[in-house]
Amino acid sequence: MYSLLKFTNKGIYCPEGKFYIDPWRPVKKALITHAHADHSRPGHQHYLAHHHSEIIMRQRLGEGIQIETIDYSKSININGVKVSFHPAGHIPGSAQVRIEYKGKIAVVSGDYKLEDDGLSTPFEPVKCDEFVTETTFGLPIYQWKPQSETFNEINQWWEQNKENGKTSVIFAYALGKAQRIMKNVDNGIGKIYTHGAVENATEALRKTGLQLPETIKITNEIPKKDYQGNLVIATPASIGTPWMKKLAPYSTGIASGWMMLRGTRRRKAADRGFVLSDHADWNGLLEAVKLSEAETIYSTHGYSNVFTKYLQEQGLNAISLDTQFEGESLDSEL
Repeated sequence: MYSLLKFTNKGIYCPEGKFYIDPWRPVKKALITHAHADHSRPGHQHYLAHHHSEIIMRQRLGEGIQIETIDYSKSININGVKVSFHPAGHIPGSAQVRIEYKGKIAVVSGDYKLEDDGLSTPFEPVKCDEFVTETTFGLPIYQWKPQSETFNEINQWWEQNKENGKTSVIFAYALGKAQRIMKNVDNGIGKIYTHGAVENATEALRKTGLQLPETIKITNEIPKKDYQGNLVIATPASIGTPWMKKLAPYSTGIASGWMMLRGTRRRKAADRGFVLSDHADWNGLLEAVKLSEAETIYSTHGYSNVFTKYLQEQGLNAISLDTQFEGESLDSEL
């Protein structure tokens, strides 16, 4: 069957358009689904991304990168191929890339989630012939509660720590997850302090026009006592480092989809685990596939083999791909 996509050792390639989508090796033209480091890599000659990703990408890849930006749903022509970006709901600026050529349509979804997180532009289903989906949490065990329930748990934990004179330290990705937390927690409980990497990403998103609550960047000048009773949002890389000493006494929590697995929190030596992911759960993945109405589904990173086998058992033409995307990791700041 004719495919608009070719899967190469550099990444996902559209031969007719002569461009790659989220390539992991340097190429001439790269279309970027979002600004996380495993999808937006250095070394490309020319980048195309949603305008909410530009500041973060320049911050991480260098001010001198050649980047063109695009709004959601706006169509452009690249070497005769019609290209448009559509909301993926993963983080601010995240997009599904729709490509159309001679009546055929392919969608590369990048990372996505279907639940509206109150921060990112909500996921928009895009009908296509070929659909490339992530499968970070492509097992039936991964089924998320509504985020309102998770944030109630976080608020209760924060309030209890405040009563006990402790700092609440929650670990989350600097880009996306951290801002989702600060946007949705009860800001009436106390102040929100941020790790430097979190504050840098937050400031970049503010510059795009995103409305976020006030945060305070942690510095050596801030007295240790000021942190008590308040919330600190830090990167996963901070876990167990000397940087944490200034926050004592504290209670720690990790916000991740991996917190559904017993033992993960203990492995990371955190006091609490909060199940909160910016990726689709099992039901979300299946719903996205269904809404795409695609004839062919390509699964990448995570549990791609398991998810592909399940789709095949349902009578769908599903194929598992090897890529260098990471999905959600407790050992990365992304």
